[in-house]
Amino acid sequence: MIPLVDLKAAHAEVAEDVALGFKRILENTAFIGGAEVTAFEREYAEFSGVAHCVGVANGTDALELALRAAGVGPGDEVILPANTFIATAEAVARINARVVLVDCDPRTYLIDVDAALAAVGPKTRAIVPVHLYGQLAPVERLRAGLAGTDVVIVEDAAQCQGATRFGAGAGAEGIAATSFYPGKNLGAYGDAGAVVTADEALAVSVRTISSHGGLTKYVHDVVGFNSRLDALQAVVLRAKLTRLAGWNAARRAAAARYDELLEGLDVTRPVTLDGNEHVWHLYVVREASPDGSSTRRDEVLARLNAAGIGAGIHYPYPIHLTPAFAGLGHAKGSFPHAEQAAVEILTLPLFPQITPDQQEIVVEALRAARR
Repeated sequence: MIPLVDLKAAHAEVAEDVALGFKRILENTAFIGGAEVTAFEREYAEFSGVAHCVGVANGTDALELALRAAGVGPGDEVILPANTFIATAEAVARINARVVLVDCDPRTYLIDVDAALAAVGPKTRAIVPVHLYGQLAPVERLRAGLAGTDVVIVEDAAQCQGATRFGAGAGAEGIAATSFYPGKNLGAYGDAGAVVTADEALAVSVRTISSHGGLTKYVHDVVGFNSRLDALQAVVLRAKLTRLAGWNAARRAAAARYDELLEGLDVTRPVTLDGNEHVWHLYVVREASPDGSSTRRDEVLARLNAAGIGAGIHYPYPIHLTPAFAGLGHAKGSFPHAEQAAVEILTLPLFPQITPDQQEIVVEALRAARR
């Protein structure tokens, strides 16, 4: 079995550090907040090249908090790509704002910038570019197109810890939300997330809302909720963060190896935008479906899984074709690029510890599954 992501291999590298950190927490009974959380926030901000990091309970909360801190609220319209995990849309719905979907770029699967700018209307308050699969969307193009408006950019950076665009990371010129779900490049041992920003006022707002609406016990300045980074998870994240740059480099090497191994095989390989430093959270190829259905891709996936290859799909349904957001009123065919990607994309195993031999086995199995 070659898993999609090998969490056991990652744990083996940090097990000793994590055990020592857990011992510190238990001895000091500092379960909520405390030195470990503070240290992680400082270290992750430095790693990300931003001034502020606020640890929270999970990535979905992080995105909601970032939106709320940026002033997005009930009745506002928020533009986001149809090709994303449902959490992006959930965060908008949870603050009673209105989801406005646009298509994705057919080559990179990132948000179609021209479509996003064309969708801006009088009620638009934010655009949420999703930094998908490990590379950043062209936020600078959005920023240029929004100049002179009051529309804010709130970045969904759940899949790009360590990625940069023209040398800058997510949130460097605004605000971004990230997830530390266990399978991420920087993954906790449970749910966790963070908001990063260059703006101190935004950071204070996020911290206030996420702590029952106040920074002082029993003083509640706004209506907030409880979304705090667990101290035990901070221990795990600190241990992994010291290795993240090396792990991302190993992912880049593995992705380059896949590019070579897939030469001559009739699948569409990933495209990296000029200016991007990709961190390869996922290596997503495309299996053509001549009849416009997922039949071909699903058959290949089933054969790979049967052969012990932990391939997967990210994502099988665009937001508008999920029952939860059927109320948006978009029929099939509304976002053709996202819909076509959904029936063709296939994610191959990739993690820092994957070996060249394992990758050769994966590609050979893919070759056999496509026969």
